[in-house]
Amino acid sequence: MNMKSKQRGTSTSAANGDPHGKSVTITEDYLTAELRNGRVISTPLIWYPRLHEASAADRAVWEWIGSGIGIHWPLLDEDLGIKGMLAGNPSVEYKPLAHAAA
Repeated sequence: MNMKSKQRGTSTSAANGDPHGKSVTITEDYLTAELRNGRVISTPLIWYPRLHEASAADRAVWEWIGSGIGIHWPLLDEDLGIKGMLAGNPSVEYKPLAHAAA
């Protein structure tokens, strides 16, 4: 059995229950965030048009919002919340019908 210990009084989430990110990985197809509580979220990169269209070098420049409640790409003016990723919410800029040929 793999057991992890943590310091007394530490939390993996904010007082309001928001999940916090620990690490981010971006491939050509997916944005993946590992959370402090051990969960891993992976969403299609195409859901975020600014990230999808950006160069790998520009996508690599990111920072946490707050203590990890979201991810900010300063070169792309893009912000993603961990809660939205968990809920499966794509960017409001994502147009699924534009990518599906009829």
